[in-house]
Amino acid sequence: MSLDHAGWPTHLRPGAVRFAHASGNYDETIAFYRDLVGLPVVGAFANSFGEDGTIFGFPDTSVQLEVVRAQADDGAPAGSFDQLVLYLDNSAAVAAATAPLRTAGLAPKAHPHPYWVARGAVSYQDPDGRDIVFAPWVYGRDPEPEP
Repeated sequence: MSLDHAGWPTHLRPGAVRFAHASGNYDETIAFYRDLVGLPVVGAFANSFGEDGTIFGFPDTSVQLEVVRAQADDGAPAGSFDQLVLYLDNSAAVAAATAPLRTAGLAPKAHPHPYWVARGAVSYQDPDGRDIVFAPWVYGRDPEPEP
């Protein structure tokens, strides 16, 4: 892996980064981050692939926190929804960013979230089973690709 003069990997140039997780206390969690912590809401969605969520920006849209309403009947957070999303310039940037993973013999996740599939993103899993998503557009800068 080569580094440029600033020490950042030359194959990885995210325009935005998002941390996403499910919450079993969705309404309280949204109020906590919005009203008590003071994070600005930069987006929200309802029934997107069956999920509701809120996106907070830090302090703009280049870094984000997404909280999704947990879907488990018992109110526990959905176990598989723990993501790091790297928003890249385009599909060529996604290919460059994922080249080291492919070179290491890793394959994209067999069944990624349908939202990402519909928008051309690829997902891998880290050794702990958390998703890292490589998206081919920059949230907050580029229009969201249509499914």
